[in-house]
Amino acid sequence: MTTSFPVTTGQRVRLASALAGCLGLAMALTLPLTLAGPVRAADDPVLAKVNGSEIRKSDVALAEEELGPSLAQMDPATKDENVLSFLIDMKIVAKAAEEKKAGDSEEFKKRLAFARNRLLMDSLLAGEGKAATTDDAMKKVYEEASKQITGEQEVRARHILVETEDEAKAIKAELDKGADFAELAKKKSKDPGSADGGDLGFFTKEQMVPEFSAVAFSLDPGKISDPVKSQFGWHIIKVEEKRNRKAPDFDQVRAQIETYVTRKAQADYVAKLREAAKVERMDKPEETAKSDTKPADTKPADSKMAPPAKK
Repeated sequence: MTTSFPVTTGQRVRLASALAGCLGLAMALTLPLTLAGPVRAADDPVLAKVNGSEIRKSDVALAEEELGPSLAQMDPATKDENVLSFLIDMKIVAKAAEEKKAGDSEEFKKRLAFARNRLLMDSLLAGEGKAATTDDAMKKVYEEASKQITGEQEVRARHILVETEDEAKAIKAELDKGADFAELAKKKSKDPGSADGGDLGFFTKEQMVPEFSAVAFSLDPGKISDPVKSQFGWHIIKVEEKRNRKAPDFDQVRAQIETYVTRKAQADYVAKLREAAKVERMDKPEETAKSDTKPADTKPADSKMAPPAKK
């Protein structure tokens, strides 16, 4: 007896379209997906049978991984139900396609070869990335990045932002007479963050516009600036504290480092293979063919670990 699930035709069409997009010619050549590992039979129950062919829990999980964003708005129960129903339909239609010899067409063979090569690539590179993400490798990257961060100066400052120079001068005059900076910031600053007294927290020179940074980093703690003009208006700046920037704890950036090490290992592996391969570009002149085979563009755009975000 075949169990039916409440899934609309529209949902099935969307699921089918999403899966075809993942496995068809439009599949994007991104970095590898995490491939599901072997699952014990006890943990992988049969959920349905279609003409004697089993659909297991792991099949649903794999389909969910491939379908991705198209399932994001569904609650877990609806998602599992719809994916299983889709897999049932897929087996039924696939069987019909086999009977009609759809797999014998050249277009199908090209798509199948593409999907196979993609899965082979993903599987191999996933293994290379996993092997590279040892604690020693990640800590080495962390230490190298920390050296670049440690020692850079940070300033903690408050500011009051107004539209005109005259307003800024009037505020400076009040401050010179002993007015409380934080209270004036709450009352007169147009900065959306003025509710906390204009406190900007700690920042580096590169995190602020040049005009602002130049003054903030030249002031001693406790000092208040004259009016400073920037693209946002006129500022009065008070420096609260200066310190040398510290690298975040390893655990805070572990995920970021793991991603970097994984992608770098994969990119380096591809570069090594490409260097040894004979690549002939028929679409470009011979004089550019050699340069095109160089692996410079194989590294991910974010291969250099970005500094941790400001707290």
